[in-house]
Amino acid sequence: MNAMGVRWTAEQVLALAPDDASRRAGSRLGTAGPWSGTGRGEGAVWGLCAGSGGRPYETVVDTTGPAYACSCPSRKFPCKHALGLLLLRASDETAVPVGAAPEWAGPWLARRRGRAESPARPASGGASGGPADPEAARRRAERRAARITAGAEELEQRLADLLRGGLAAAEQAGYGLWEETAARMVDAQAPGLAGRVRELGAIPGSGPGWPVRLLEECALTHLLDRAWLTADRLPAGLATTVRTRVGLTAPADGTPVRDHWLVLAQYDTADARLTTRRVWLYGTSSRRTALLLSFGAAGRAPALALPVGALLDGELTPHAGAGRLRAEPGEHFVPVDAPVVPPPGGPVGAALDAYGRALREDPWLDSWPVTLRRVVPARAEYGWQLADADGREALPLTPAAQSRPGLWRLVAVSGGGPVTVFGECGHRGFTPLAAWSPEAPSETVPLI
Repeated sequence: MNAMGVRWTAEQVLALAPDDASRRAGSRLGTAGPWSGTGRGEGAVWGLCAGSGGRPYETVVDTTGPAYACSCPSRKFPCKHALGLLLLRASDETAVPVGAAPEWAGPWLARRRGRAESPARPASGGASGGPADPEAARRRAERRAARITAGAEELEQRLADLLRGGLAAAEQAGYGLWEETAARMVDAQAPGLAGRVRELGAIPGSGPGWPVRLLEECALTHLLDRAWLTADRLPAGLATTVRTRVGLTAPADGTPVRDHWLVLAQYDTADARLTTRRVWLYGTSSRRTALLLSFGAAGRAPALALPVGALLDGELTPHAGAGRLRAEPGEHFVPVDAPVVPPPGGPVGAALDAYGRALREDPWLDSWPVTLRRVVPARAEYGWQLADADGREALPLTPAAQSRPGLWRLVAVSGGGPVTVFGECGHRGFTPLAAWSPEAPSETVPLI
């Protein structure tokens, strides 16, 4: 398992880009012209890129993270120079020869490797081994729980007033009252409840059938409120899920899982406050699907970026809660030179069953990761769907998926024949994220 011997394809490198602008800028730097002093060794790539100033930008990539460092002022991760350097190696490995890391790259790489290799400190080993005052930490947790309880009770009253006055009045009231209620949930230190309130405020007047959608979301919010207020009577796993849904962080305290992880998909969602990056992985031995989350302040890309379609050796630690999909990555992911095998998957009916079982554990799930095997994209009256090759069942694509370029990549990969598709199955349909054709089963085609 030699990290130096595995290099990413151009498609995998471009999938790391935080946005289209970075993808275009990085592509322009993927030739030997602007580069000097390039090299690679021990899972790292480095080089000097000529810029507009007199001093070239010093760029280094630790491919076992992956992690990026560059002397440019960009706030994006990876920046265009890191993308260009990786694209250069992808297109011409002789342009990035094996060698020793230069003085400007060596210390950064040494610090990263030192953090990865340093043993964990025991919990009793000094002031940094745990909370300085466990009793004070307990009192803080109790005070926060009391504030969340007060917020949940206030939100219950808000929902009762809404239903008493009739859903039609929600459109006339406007968004201001919802935003005020959301701010109260933030004051109560319940960001999960605040997020649900903002979603409620966006529904009135959002198109045909909005009262039905508002009633559905009000019911789910009411269920979450009541679950929090009676959390002491819930099963441990469901109680942890409820705490997570209202905004308390669930610890990554599961048993670490070491595996070869296939990077299935990576995509960002953003609002005015935060950019959230979701990375889906599949363990080829454990047959476990895992979700990595990374966050960036508004306007800044999250630091975590993994190449879609790559096979990486590494360790993940699951979070607590129903489903236990979310995990925290270890310090290093080492590229593996081995054939890529997509998740086994199943028909549409099996995917729906999996989503139903997941809802039983977490009723507030928007979607669940599934792999569909031998399905064909087809046009129906209401839009596009993925149908079993034998015509038994079909799953509609979500409205958002039908408006993305990835739909046409999926149709092109299929060519009218059956394909394997990974994505998220939810109550509004299926969102395809990656596909594999029978002719090239080791080639992951990103769809988002």
